Amino acid sequence: MGDEVVTGWHLHDLHQLEYALEGVIQVETATTRYLLPPQQAVWIPAGTSHSSTWTNVKAVSVFFDPAMNVPGGDRVRVLAAAPVIREMILYGKRWPINRTQRDPMADSFFDVLASLVVEWLEHETPLCLPTASDSLVAAAMDYTDKHLAEVTLPRLCAAVGTSERSLRRAFHTATGMSWRQYLLESRLLRAMAMLAQDGDKLNVIDIAVAVGFQSVSAFTRAFTRYAGEAPSTYRQRVRTRIH
Repeated sequence: MGDEVVTGWHLHDLHQLEYALEGVIQVETATTRYLLPPQQAVWIPAGTSHSSTWTNVKAVSVFFDPAMNVPGGDRVRVLAAAPVIREMILYGKRWPINRTQRDPMADSFFDVLASLVVEWLEHETPLCLPTASDSLVAAAMDYTDKHLAEVTLPRLCAAVGTSERSLRRAFHTATGMSWRQYLLESRLLRAMAMLAQDGDKLNVIDIAVAVGFQSVSAFTRAFTRYAGEAPSTYRQRVRTRIH
């Protein structure tokens, strides 16, 4: 894909498993925004209305007919790509979705992959943020995301025209989380995207400052708790291209 491609809202009558080799994919549903960094996969159940944004993406999708008895669930999930499943997804490219003839080997292959996916769905990676239908909360989210480096609660409240107490209450009611937790996770998800996209251009200090952390040590601690690895380790892993 190009620098940035937005699909618009759509849905499939098939389950979709999309694996990102390079670049960053964001998937938005009616309630949640998901981040798919490189070398991870996103599961989109059949019938789920969603919009995807692809930024410098190289990806492969596998589609499963619900008749295969794959329990799709009722929500999108981001999955850490186990090596065996990753290689199977890539190998599956030899059977394009528009093929006109059945192939017994393909049938067997995708049956096995479907069985592995069923097990894999129990181990998701929570790389997501809530969305909100409440107009005040939605405006607060939009302002926060656009001003990660310098946003504060007083500035946010002045921008959206409400009091700190009212915003805290509305935000928690709409999302089940505090605004400060949303801010932290939004900063960390943005950092993950920047490390994946610009890791060879910006150093860790630059990225920490760009998303609003006051020190690289605070950023490293928060990132490691959230992602399970240090920013430099994460950058090295996701920037390793798979051909």
